Amino acid sequence: MTMPEELEQASGNSPEHDSAETAPVISSAVPTDPSVKPNLRWYVVKVTAGREESIKESIERRVRIEGLEPFFGQIYIPVETYSERGRNNKTITKKRKLYPGYVMAEVEFNDQMLYLFRETTGVGDFVGGGANRAPQPMEEEEVRRMLRAKGETVVTTVTAKPKFDVGDRVKVKDGPFTGMDGEVKEILEQVGRVRVEVTIIGRSLPVELEYWQVEVI
Repeated sequence: MTMPEELEQASGNSPEHDSAETAPVISSAVPTDPSVKPNLRWYVVKVTAGREESIKESIERRVRIEGLEPFFGQIYIPVETYSERGRNNKTITKKRKLYPGYVMAEVEFNDQMLYLFRETTGVGDFVGGGANRAPQPMEEEEVRRMLRAKGETVVTTVTAKPKFDVGDRVKVKDGPFTGMDGEVKEILEQVGRVRVEVTIIGRSLPVELEYWQVEVI
């Protein structure tokens, strides 16, 4: 599965107190426990932005009702925890979704699971798939990057002016996309963030980062 061509509002939500989810541990070892489901793969699914949690609950409930547990692992909503320095230099800890409008689903892709997802209100489709084309699962390294939970809190401050302009090539210095290059698409001065377009599995992925998380190449 490829990451989305467009994350229209990727990380663009106002900071909100979402419930952080514990990042699953990924292992490449051959499973020996019969309860382990070896055919599960991770995919990106487009959903209605702002409804990620309720959609996750709806899918989990339908999986139980329809007895599709053998084809289902979990749904993960990537979030980040950060600290923001506000007025009077007061530090406030907040959480926000990394990719509003998208969730990661660990499933065995088949007709039953495809129908379940498509028939769940608020779900768009598996990114990268089509009418006669099954989506490709995410590569293991990409899954590790998306699910990585560092455990530390990022302290950010709004910088008056960035050291780059729209169209500049930059390298990501921190976060899930560390080491990746991208192009600056938009500078959001009011919130001290920049929208950078990176490429994953051949697909363009717009992400919003703090000024300090990128540097001009």
